Amino acid sequence: MIFFLAGTSDARELAVKLQKTGRFVTASVVTENAASELESARIPARIGRLAADDMALLLQTGYTAIVDASHPFAEDASRNAIQAAQKAGLPYIRYERAGTQIEEHPLVTRVDTYEEAADSALDKGGVVLLTTGSKTLQIFTEKLLPHEDIRLIARMLPRMDNMEKCTALGLPQKNIVAMQGPFTKEFDLALYRHYGVTTTVMKESGAIGAVAEKIEAAVSLGIETIVISRPPVNYPNQCETFDQVIHTLNRLEESKNGL
Repeated sequence: MIFFLAGTSDARELAVKLQKTGRFVTASVVTENAASELESARIPARIGRLAADDMALLLQTGYTAIVDASHPFAEDASRNAIQAAQKAGLPYIRYERAGTQIEEHPLVTRVDTYEEAADSALDKGGVVLLTTGSKTLQIFTEKLLPHEDIRLIARMLPRMDNMEKCTALGLPQKNIVAMQGPFTKEFDLALYRHYGVTTTVMKESGAIGAVAEKIEAAVSLGIETIVISRPPVNYPNQCETFDQVIHTLNRLEESKNGL
């Protein structure tokens, strides 16, 4: 039985593929919408974040391995899963979509943290489009909202808790774009033009996250682009393809069973 952390648009497809190998898969997700999408594919899902100790206890109820397909920027969830697997004595496998090769360009700035991204956006100013989600929104609102010459636009998932957070942080409703991606280059171009964006902030979430398309669209309009690099996590058994996940899972299960 596989405990499966799902946090990306391709995670559902991987969970289905794992289940087709004859393994029973239970997914762990953060939102009801993610749970609904998995359950529509007959993948049972539990909702809510788990600390490492709580996850380790759960793993002792018949699970044989953890497959971590959480978002590349959900580093806390991955670290908890790695610790839980070690405590439970179970194999841990990381699936992470391949990164994006970002070419050097005068309009593209690479940073390592959200704080660095906020500082860079403050330096560049103008109309700042933030596409990094709600989790770290406060870092940007505290840095940018006090400046009248900066307009902060935030694009995020259309969830009630996100809208409530925006209100609590003082982000005006007219500056919220509540939509679920991925988005095409044509859509990004239209969005940039509509708001008159001069600076955009994004995460290096990989090809499926359409990072290359976002950057290409922004640069074509002369928009300053700030890209936050993936957080450094020392993942055991990291895989970039579904087949690699299944091959690694087979190998680790055989090794654990002494075959």
